[in-house]
Amino acid sequence: MTWADPKDRRIALVFQSYVLYPTMSVDRNLSFALRIKGTPKAEIKRRVTRASEILQLGPLLKRKPAQLSGGQRQRVAIGRALVREADVFLFDEPLSNLDAKLCTELRRELKQLHQHLGATMIYVTHDQVEAMTLATRMAVMRGGVIQQFGTLAEVYARPDNLFVATFLGSPAMNLLKGTLETRDSARFFCTPQMRFDVSEYAFKTAPTDGVPCVLGVRAEDVRLEPNAMNGTANGTISGAANEAAQTLLAKVSLVEPMGNHCVIWLDYHGVQVASIDQIRIPVDVGDTTAFSFDGRHISLFDEAGGERL
Repeated sequence: MTWADPKDRRIALVFQSYVLYPTMSVDRNLSFALRIKGTPKAEIKRRVTRASEILQLGPLLKRKPAQLSGGQRQRVAIGRALVREADVFLFDEPLSNLDAKLCTELRRELKQLHQHLGATMIYVTHDQVEAMTLATRMAVMRGGVIQQFGTLAEVYARPDNLFVATFLGSPAMNLLKGTLETRDSARFFCTPQMRFDVSEYAFKTAPTDGVPCVLGVRAEDVRLEPNAMNGTANGTISGAANEAAQTLLAKVSLVEPMGNHCVIWLDYHGVQVASIDQIRIPVDVGDTTAFSFDGRHISLFDEAGGERL
C-alpha cells in the first residue's frame, strides 16, 4: 500500500474531525472522490443513493454541512467513505467529538453498518466502551506496541498483563498483592490477611513458591455476602468453612448508584475493592459486610514484570 497511488489502494478513511467541504452539499460531498476519479455518472448516483439509504441521509442531500448537526455530519463523513466501496475502512476516533447520546446512536449504526457490509473495518479509539461494543477482535496498544490481540472475551477475561487488565473494564480490575504457597498439594494466594485457594487456576508455567504476584478479579466477580456476617470482625471469617468459602470481611467505603446496578467499594485492609451489585443488597457507607471472589474468574500476574502467570 505504501507505493500504491491512493486511488488504487481501495482503502477508505473516516477522520476524527468531519473534514467536509463547507461549500458543497451533502450530495456533492458524498460523490466528490468518485467525480475526481472519473466514475460514470450512473455509477455515482447508484453509490450515493445506496449510502444515503443505509445512513438515512436522503432528506439531507441538498443541505450544506453548516445546516447539519454533529451526528449528521459524521454520518456524511462515513457515507463519503462508504461510496468508495473499499476493501478496508479505517476509522480514526470518529465519535470523539460527539456528545454521549450521539455516540451511543452512531455506535449502534456503525455496528449495523458492519453487519450489513461485511467489510473489514479497523477502528481506532481511546474509549473502551466503543472498543468493547464494536470489536469482533481487539488489539490493546501501549506506546505503539500491541500488548494483546484477540476476541473481546479473551482479552477481557484473560488479560496477558497488568496493563491490559487495568485498561479494560469499568471499574478497573481489582488487584491485590501477595505470594504463592503450596500446602498439601493445594496452591494458595496468600497475604497477611487472607489465604485464597488457586489450585484450579490454569498457570502458563509451574510457579515457584514464595514468588511475589498480583491477584486480579473483576468487579462483577466480587460477591457481597451480608448473610455470612456470623464470623469475626478482623477482616477474615475464620474456621475451616472459610477456606472452602473464601469469605472475607471489609467495610463499605462508597456506594455508587448506576441505575440498573450499584458499584460498591470495600475497604479491605487499606485496599479498595470494587463490587458490582445487581440485586440491590441493602448496604450503606460504614457497614461491615462479608464478600468473596469467584475463583473461576481470577487472574494472576507476576508482580515484577506484570505478565500473566
